[in-house]
Amino acid sequence: MRIIAGSARSLPLKTVPGMEVRPTTDRIKETLFNMLNPELPGCRFLDLFAGSGQMGLEAVSRGAEAAVFVENSRKAAACIEANIKFTKFTDRCTLLVKDAVSAIRWMNQKEKFDLVFMDPPYGKMLETEVLCALSESSLLEEEALIVVETALDTDLAQAEELGYQITKEKTYKTNKHIFLRFGTGDGGNR
Repeated sequence: MRIIAGSARSLPLKTVPGMEVRPTTDRIKETLFNMLNPELPGCRFLDLFAGSGQMGLEAVSRGAEAAVFVENSRKAAACIEANIKFTKFTDRCTLLVKDAVSAIRWMNQKEKFDLVFMDPPYGKMLETEVLCALSESSLLEEEALIVVETALDTDLAQAEELGYQITKEKTYKTNKHIFLRFGTGDGGNR
């Protein structure tokens, strides 16, 4: 696992040992970030269920102003901290060792994000819980982009009731990315 492009290009990243975290493969990460490139310069990036932190670090390497990493596993958080130091992005990165919903509630009124990436454990319906918490918070800029990495059988059609619009789905062999915009059309329901 490595940073693919930008100022920290080719730097190797540590991974969390064991089966607790399933890192996004470099190939899928490269495909995703090629789609996200127009959104990255100057954005504030929120990496939920951050694992090793590779997604937020890739965003910062490619021009994001800052990244906040949320991870509730202490083992994974230690890995993220080591990767932030190794990439020398300590001045642009913040790590919160909390579960995603608690972190969203804790950050409310303190932060604003243009781009959110979440890769929750599959099959637990955490996607909907987190989308609900985000829609009830003031963390999202108008028309913020949210990318959910999830199992192939996950359906987020109910996200529209929370003020999101699904703009794209990119399917891979074993998972998919669902792209949502917040606050389009009806102005969101904050």
